[in-house]
Amino acid sequence: MSVAFLNLSLMRSTHVLGTTYAFNNPHNIPTNRPLIIVLNHQSMHDIPPIVWFMRKHHPKFVSKKELGKGIPSVSYNLRHGGSVLIDRNDSRQALSEIAKLGRYIEKYKRSAVIFPEGTRSRTGHPKPFKATGLKLLMKNAPSALIVPISINNSWKMLKYGKFPNGIGNRITFDVHDPIEVNSDFDSALAKAEQSVVSGITSFKS
Repeated sequence: MSVAFLNLSLMRSTHVLGTTYAFNNPHNIPTNRPLIIVLNHQSMHDIPPIVWFMRKHHPKFVSKKELGKGIPSVSYNLRHGGSVLIDRNDSRQALSEIAKLGRYIEKYKRSAVIFPEGTRSRTGHPKPFKATGLKLLMKNAPSALIVPISINNSWKMLKYGKFPNGIGNRITFDVHDPIEVNSDFDSALAKAEQSVVSGITSFKS
């Protein structure tokens, strides 16, 4: 709960900029099975709402190793809270860590958060999904339910860089129909990508 309230505080701190959040989830997502939460990635402001609004699912992140140091509280939680830190220049290490996360969520019925684009979009437009990490999570968490989520307008917070932040943005998170993994990884991945992209408004404009 301390991590959840930390991230709530991070969200609240952006209200001074006129930032508001909407998390639209019409689905009754079970808490007694592992989840693979699949999202587009627009900025670091994607993270706190996921932690807060999905807190009952205990989200753990696939993060780049650089985030594991230098950020007060956040780096500590990434190192010690069950998330994995991957070296994007060392594919063997990255895949090993992602597989470990898959086994972890399968065992403890937690959720893994992954941004399959690999890096954030600076314009809001989605990038093609990279299949390897997501498929590895599916393989190591065979009972998982995939939860696709579309993020909009988070990129506008960093439109001018880290300073100044954008003002008056409405950041939205839209949860789509959950997807069963089964054994058809390619089909599940395609459905997840289609769901996420379908909800990205900047892609339509």
